[in-house]
Amino acid sequence: MKIALAGIGKIAVDQHVPALAASPDWELAATVSRRGTVEGIEAFTDMAAMLEARPDIRVVSLAMPPVPRFAYAEAAIRAGRHVMLEKPPGATLSECHALTAMAREAGVSLYATWHSREAAMVAPARLWLADRVIRRAHITWREDVRKWHPGQDWVFEPGGMGVFDPGINALSILTAILPAPVHLTEATLEFPENRQTPIAAQLAFTGNVTADFDWRQEGPQTWTIQVETDDSTLVLSDGGATLMIDGAEGPRDEDTLAGEYPRLYRNMAHLVAEGGIDMDLAPFAHVADAFMLGARKTVAPFEF
Repeated sequence: MKIALAGIGKIAVDQHVPALAASPDWELAATVSRRGTVEGIEAFTDMAAMLEARPDIRVVSLAMPPVPRFAYAEAAIRAGRHVMLEKPPGATLSECHALTAMAREAGVSLYATWHSREAAMVAPARLWLADRVIRRAHITWREDVRKWHPGQDWVFEPGGMGVFDPGINALSILTAILPAPVHLTEATLEFPENRQTPIAAQLAFTGNVTADFDWRQEGPQTWTIQVETDDSTLVLSDGGATLMIDGAEGPRDEDTLAGEYPRLYRNMAHLVAEGGIDMDLAPFAHVADAFMLGARKTVAPFEF
């Protein structure tokens, strides 16, 4: 199927374009971006112009920041195109619900992607935990914003989510692997005095689940979820790529397709073939709850 990719920034160049190039399901047929392009691919700077010029493109993948994404998604859905959304699927929960209603009315597929759920060991972790009693779980998600978002001030503007930009990846894994849902009970959000979104957060959930997010980590990056059960301890590390149970290597995934984004695009191909919609908003709801319930703490200014 022919697909258009909108928003040619770092995540598109690093992940989306290589995944599409390697996929047997997709042909990248056009891009939409104010500045970015992909060599050899027809480029547009306006979504409406692309939709009008290329009726042969059935699917649009949106990889721009969340705040402008709704307008692009709405235009594509109203033009009868299937839509794939980079995480988070929007700037607000309400607009995500609105897009879902539009997609159902238009009869097109809509996919809220959570790339960290497609890490190699997330599915085995979910299966291993399925019939166990969870005693405690803790997330440690600490990385360097200067490395992953160099000079990208939008992440600290309203809608940019701050440390929840990576933190929502951890929450997407948590909501995938726990056998029962949890909800937020308490949070502290650390805002640099010169920024609009938090640079760190500490969260507490029902079920004795806690999380520590920090965007000021230097040196080795930490993306770990530890789950203590009634008989063993599971540790997912490297963002879900490594699984250990009681210090030994855990069961492996039988899925031979490598890479988070290749799996996302395979999922999208299946959704389009089946006419399905996948708009799981559970990770996003936890973030919204944190902004609603969290105590605000002012910390030192942050500059790139």
